[in-house]
Order: sequence, then structure tokens, then C-alpha cells
Amino acid sequence: MIEIRRIFTHVEQILHEFGPVAPVPLLRGAIGVVLTNPFAGRYEPDILPMMAALDPVGLDMAQKLRTAMNVPAERIEGYGKGAIVGAAGELEHGALWHVPGGYAMRELLGWKGDPKAYAKGQAEQQTGRRGNALSIVPSTKKVGAPGTALDVPLTHINAVYVRSHFDAIEVRVPGAPLADEIVFILAMSTGPRIHARVAGLAASAISKWDGLR
Repeated sequence: MIEIRRIFTHVEQILHEFGPVAPVPLLRGAIGVVLTNPFAGRYEPDILPMMAALDPVGLDMAQKLRTAMNVPAERIEGYGKGAIVGAAGELEHGALWHVPGGYAMRELLGWKGDPKAYAKGQAEQQTGRRGNALSIVPSTKKVGAPGTALDVPLTHINAVYVRSHFDAIEVRVPGAPLADEIVFILAMSTGPRIHARVAGLAASAISKWDGLR
């Protein structure tokens, strides 16, 4: 069911946006996996088996992206995901990425699947890893032709309302998706927008066990 044709990675360093040069550049990265859409050209009522089959793809892509960015998981502060479905598919096929893509990044960054443990502050004691990736992974998707661009949203990994981390990265895989393909995308960043200064909830104010707010 899973036939991968291409893997595309994109990493950028942002030093400034007409303001002072940042002492540490912002890193943003994205990875796109191009694979055959087994449901192209027809309506399939039960598409859930593909969601399960995508789990190992998500885990592999998350690790590949972190490796391409060349930073430890602890440096990742923002994430997002997306999908571009070829013209012979439907938007719902892109939604298959919600669980495999989102939970892959959350697992990589420290999510252990037990909100109650995080709320009690016990996850680190039990696992040796800090509570992290508490926030839902933002997502977008569309149906498009080869070379279609997608703006993948990014938000803070622990609290969606950290205004400084509201961002997006444009992803375009040249020549993909073909009509019978899907591009599944993961994206990460190492911090806020390079000159973020519009107030709101600050990342430094988030408790380790803060969760969604």
C-alpha cells in the first residue's frame, strides 16, 4: 500500500527581516514524502488501513527532518504538517496524515501519550524525558497539480497561543504530486519569528506541564 517515489527536504536559516542580525539564526525545515495514492481515481469508503500503514513513514520522516536540520530534539520549538493530494485524489486522502504525521513529531519531541501524567509533573520522573510536544500539531492540505505550493502552519510545540511562534513555511516539491500521488509534509522550527514583537503569551512563561492554552 505504501509506495514511496521521492523524499524532499528543505532547510533554511533566517538571520534577519530588515532588523538586527540574530545572534542565533532561526532554523526552519520541512520534509515531503511523495508516494502513490492507492485510492486515486475512485471512491474508497474505508481508507483507514492506509492511516495505520503510514505510522512508520511518519516516524521515519520526523527523524530525517531533525537530522537534516542538524539540531537536537530539545532545540525544536515549533511544528506543523500538511498534505498535497494529486488531482486524481480527494482532500480526505490528505487527512490520513493527521495521526501518523502529528504523533510522529510529538513522539520525537517527548510526548508520552498520557496528559494526566504531564499534569501531575510525573512524566520526567517516570521516563527521564521532559514533558513536551503537548500542543496539537497544526495542519493544512489541498488538492493540486505538480509543483503546487503549500503554506504549512507552525505553532509552539507546548502551547498553541504563543503568538511569537505563529509562522508558516512554504513547501513545494518540483514535479509532485502527479495525479495519482500524495505529498505528505512535516515541518519544524527552532524558535519564534526572527523579530517577533507583538506581545501575547511568551514561550518563557509556559510551565513545563502547561499543555494547551
